[in-house]
Amino acid sequence: MKTAATPIDFKQALFSPRAVALVGASGNLQKNTARPMRFMRKHGFAGQIYPINRTQSEIMGEKAYADLAELPGPIDHAFIMVASDLVYPMIEGCAKAGAKVITIYSDGFGETGPAGMAEQNKLISRAKELGVRIIGPNSIGLANLQSGLILSVNAAFEAETLIRGGLSLVSQSGSMMGSLIARAAARGFGFAKSVSVGNESDVTVGEIIDALVDDADTKVILLFLETLRDSPTLAAALERARANHKPVIAYKIGRSEQGDALAQSHTGALAGNDVAVDAFLRAHGVMRVRHLETLFELAPLAERYRGKTHPHPTPARVAVITTTGGGAATVVDNLGLNGMVAVPPPPAFIEHMATRGMNIRETAIIDLTLAATSAQYKDLLEQLLQTDWCDAVLSVVGSSAQFHPELAVKPLIQAEKPTTKALAVFLAPEANASLALLQQAGIAAFRTPESCADALSVFFEAQTEAPPNLPVTPWPAALPRTGLLTEYESGQLFSTLGLTTAQAQRVPLNDLSHTVPYPVVVKISSRDIPHKTEVGGVKVGVHNQEELLASAAAIEKNAAHHAPAAKVDGLLVQAMEAKLLELILGYRNDPLVGPTVLLGAGGIAAEISPDFSLRIAPVSIEQAREMIKEVRITQLVRGFRGLPQADCEILAKTIADFSRLACVREVNVLEAEINPLFVQAEKVIAVDGLVRLA
Repeated sequence: MKTAATPIDFKQALFSPRAVALVGASGNLQKNTARPMRFMRKHGFAGQIYPINRTQSEIMGEKAYADLAELPGPIDHAFIMVASDLVYPMIEGCAKAGAKVITIYSDGFGETGPAGMAEQNKLISRAKELGVRIIGPNSIGLANLQSGLILSVNAAFEAETLIRGGLSLVSQSGSMMGSLIARAAARGFGFAKSVSVGNESDVTVGEIIDALVDDADTKVILLFLETLRDSPTLAAALERARANHKPVIAYKIGRSEQGDALAQSHTGALAGNDVAVDAFLRAHGVMRVRHLETLFELAPLAERYRGKTHPHPTPARVAVITTTGGGAATVVDNLGLNGMVAVPPPPAFIEHMATRGMNIRETAIIDLTLAATSAQYKDLLEQLLQTDWCDAVLSVVGSSAQFHPELAVKPLIQAEKPTTKALAVFLAPEANASLALLQQAGIAAFRTPESCADALSVFFEAQTEAPPNLPVTPWPAALPRTGLLTEYESGQLFSTLGLTTAQAQRVPLNDLSHTVPYPVVVKISSRDIPHKTEVGGVKVGVHNQEELLASAAAIEKNAAHHAPAAKVDGLLVQAMEAKLLELILGYRNDPLVGPTVLLGAGGIAAEISPDFSLRIAPVSIEQAREMIKEVRITQLVRGFRGLPQADCEILAKTIADFSRLACVREVNVLEAEINPLFVQAEKVIAVDGLVRLA
């Protein structure tokens, strides 16, 4: 009779199970299904392992069981490795055996199409009824390298010795999980945990991150992403990681176009899903790298300095010290491409170093190739790390790193290194011994100038704020709750948010009486015509009643020709407005990350040369100010060459107020846009609007 085990929670069952079942384990060492048992015996897992196999009574010297019901004791975690059609019947047996978590290696589910997705949904529905959490299906498994728990078939764990360390990896690609562990291990990086989430049908990346936040062995969390799922859970987990000072570094492949084909605004075309994903990751403190190797190379830099460096100006200033001028130049070039600048030492620092017996020059690269001893190099490095004229120090080491690592690395390791200023090292030659020494000392060292610049740039740029937590925005009772709003209705919505809109009046086609002062703009009003200019539905510069009648007749004729099925509810007569600058202000409920807000150059310029800034919505006034600065064309109203200036605080408030569409709960706002948004000296006016509801 089985003895009931002391209850444990999801996180314990996930990474620290006391007993595991290997469902479908094989004694044939040539099969993948033999690997978990072999790996755990090799790497010292101390818990109980129960192999389940209907045809074998013994596997690798362990008693095997034909059925989960035969187990002599309870389990916490099961790893299923059987054909897809056999998985569903196993779920109930795992639950009855005590499993809180089931990791499913088997494929043939949601990744195969509609029929597979139906089977996957059936599987998850049953697991929820039984109170069991599912990793996968189609997961290559997970591992706790600290304890030797290897519930995985990944060949990376064939290594005779696993390097244990503070990195934990969550991957949406099973094969890349092993590849990254192998690549990092070759550089001396050790891991605490690794998880392949597979189809992410139940347990998501966000939930794994949340578990790792509470894991004492995990110092830095690495993510290999193909897409984002369950962004609210992911956002909450990332904020917990930030609050607990656990850096998160991500590498994401691909550019999803999901949802863009449905967009009826320019916002969707300007900023696709990948831009929104980038904004989401930055908003929650994630450092998204561009080079795969940077994913783990950045870890020592993030662990040692993340959240401890002082605020810095833009662009970030890097002091470069080198023993190889050419090698340093390759990094400096890449720093510039990544939005940073190599700064020369100021005269006061040069004079200071002269008093310490070292002559340096006011150049962007402090080249000591022929002029310094190890002691002098160490002294200069320590002095640079104490200055206030740079934000990071980069040491570029030449051939001595390859042939005399003790000479090249010694001053770097021995120098006093405050945690308030980042230090990074680039080794110009292939110098594995020096890389290993630096890695052991916890110093971020890079093999290529590209990954070095990539690491430094994301280290600085990712330090942004999460979206503010604002109260719910009520939906105006008079407005529709589904479909496309007319421009007049859109203007009413924008007014309730606090925006200034151009004076306008909707009039029927048979009575053009209005009170809007001339000159005016006349537009077709129809929920079926989102882009009025494309059907000849707009006339500008209408100066009197006679011109109004002619314009109305032309607009009605054009609409009947280009959109004969459209239901027209009249015309919109709108006051003409002047402008210093024309912008676009857009909102989109992105299918991957949720609400986003975009500010960009309006008019033709928006399509010829995209110039925009995007944030997760809603945004604060301070975040709106940042967006204004990021849009290059706004320089024209910010004092550029004596041009008339606008009140950018009003513009910032307009952006923040508009972004509160993200706080609407009664109605699903899919997208909204003001194009153009006119910026005047003392006002910001919404001149045209589009809103699409679910």
